[in-house]
Amino acid sequence: MNRNYTREDIIRMAKEENVRYLRLQFTDLLGVIKNVEVPISQLEKVLDNKMMFDGSSIEGFVRIEESDMYLYPDLSTWLIFPWGSEHGKVARLICDIYMPDGTPFEGDPRGILKRVLAEAKEMGFTSMNVGPEPEFFLFKMDEQGNPTMEVNDKGGYFDLAPVDLGENCRREIVLALEKMGFEIEASHHEVAIGQHEIDFKYADAVQAADNIMTFKLVVKTIARQYGLHATFMPKPLFGVNGSGMHTHQSLFTEKGNAFYDEHDELGLSKVAKHYLAGILAHARGFAAITNPTVNSYKRLVPGYEAPVYIAWSAKNRSPLVRIPASRGLSTRIEVRNPDPSCNPYLALAVMLKAGLDGIKRELPLPEAVNRNIYVMSDAEREREGILSLPGSLKEAIDELLADEVICSALGEHALTHFVEAKTIEWDMFRTHVTPWERDQYLSLY
Repeated sequence: MNRNYTREDIIRMAKEENVRYLRLQFTDLLGVIKNVEVPISQLEKVLDNKMMFDGSSIEGFVRIEESDMYLYPDLSTWLIFPWGSEHGKVARLICDIYMPDGTPFEGDPRGILKRVLAEAKEMGFTSMNVGPEPEFFLFKMDEQGNPTMEVNDKGGYFDLAPVDLGENCRREIVLALEKMGFEIEASHHEVAIGQHEIDFKYADAVQAADNIMTFKLVVKTIARQYGLHATFMPKPLFGVNGSGMHTHQSLFTEKGNAFYDEHDELGLSKVAKHYLAGILAHARGFAAITNPTVNSYKRLVPGYEAPVYIAWSAKNRSPLVRIPASRGLSTRIEVRNPDPSCNPYLALAVMLKAGLDGIKRELPLPEAVNRNIYVMSDAEREREGILSLPGSLKEAIDELLADEVICSALGEHALTHFVEAKTIEWDMFRTHVTPWERDQYLSLY
């Protein structure tokens, strides 16, 4: 996907491909993609890092009095969208956010991930490989173009047409992604009706997070062309599986995959075991970042294949972390609790930070849990020392604030603004009277 483009390459391609508009993209603290769109005549100014925007208008960025910020485009992210307007093609560049004095803005999620990667580099790790599996639902839209709760199919896991009417839309999404340089590994219907998953090839962490944001944009754009609304909300429907974003991850050094050891019974190196122990130790602390909405905790309940229990296994899918069977270069761990409403830059930053803490402190890895945790009683889980993820956003925020390692990954600016926004979200939810309550209590009392 990301290529080593020079400034000259980009100017030439813009001309050759008749690009008329340029979208400068970045991601706010809550994981929402932001665009500053400029005509192509501004391209040289953009490439000179001279493009300014008002940071005070972006969620979790800055106050009014310090609002001028600069967009520094990452040239390797140049991409021309496969859909045009009647006025010509649209290209995009993903940008890092800088302050007027030329220093990186400390609340920029992409910058936060780069900071933790720099720490990994100091420890001898050249890259973090990430393979994300974002799931989404497709709903029909009404005449006004607003999403309804009506799914567009009656399909089930891996179903094919004619049951899966979303298949044409999904195929179109895959074609668009491939035109943009994505390497698609799988595309299929998920367990719930209306639910889909498209898996793309792993990449290094920053590129993987860029890819997730691009993926969401493409999915929503193409779905709309089919009169459908794509949502990455973790649990849009009661009684069926929610949408997760399982995240496969491994660390590499100059010598190759640092997670692989051919002499180990499971093929896992000491580094992999300490990293995994770090993930388990900080899972409650990073849940607010990997599962950042009130709705996230409607997905994380027993009974819908969502990983609620903090444990690992190479054999079954009920724990938080699974070890996929491939070995050698493909040795990796799969962390199963993140959902696609998360900010991928922050989610990868906190998971990496947790793993690095495990490596630094050489945390011992607890025993694998190879039986189905869902069928264990509370007493059995307690005996095995299996904790649960937080049960609500409020609990997750409290756990985040109590975890110094995860707080340090985010830095003071992002942590303060994130917690403030999420506390407001929780209070709004807590005080809202829902239809369920009215159905339940209005007549009864």
